[in-house]
Amino acid sequence: MTKTDRVCVGAIAGAFGVKGEVRLKSFCTEPTDIASYGPLSTEKGDRSFRVTLTRPVAGGLGARLSDVTTKEEADALRGVGLYVDRARLPSLGDDEFYHADLIGLEVRDTGGALLGRVHAVHNHGAGDILEIAGAVGREGLLLPFTRAVVPTVDLAAGRIVADPPEGLD
Repeated sequence: MTKTDRVCVGAIAGAFGVKGEVRLKSFCTEPTDIASYGPLSTEKGDRSFRVTLTRPVAGGLGARLSDVTTKEEADALRGVGLYVDRARLPSLGDDEFYHADLIGLEVRDTGGALLGRVHAVHNHGAGDILEIAGAVGREGLLLPFTRAVVPTVDLAAGRIVADPPEGLD
């Protein structure tokens, strides 16, 4: 599996105020790091923005984006993901992964049975959860992304070995 060249580090949650400021949702371990990676671009790469953080706000960070000066322009960007070139991100330690690297990996249980593929990675405050899109004949599955439940992540082989808790498999 090849790594993506760009990684989504945040998203625009909508306008904040009436002067073109936006509310950012940062996906970075340290939320304010989103402004330190240089210009961020849209998924297609057709627009890029310099980010200046202004203050913490409910559900994220207040920010000014270059070339966004009105509330209407900020509103039009709601839901837009913000991407950075992988080369500008810090190196990760052992057993640390960018979500983009996990999405699409095949997931098998410890006995070798196919559970599906990682469809998404969620975090609602209590740790990462892998959303597994089911294999044929299986429903989707949500797995806590912990060493106990996911003992093996092999990016080079494009697979994850999971040991779902009793009742989840």
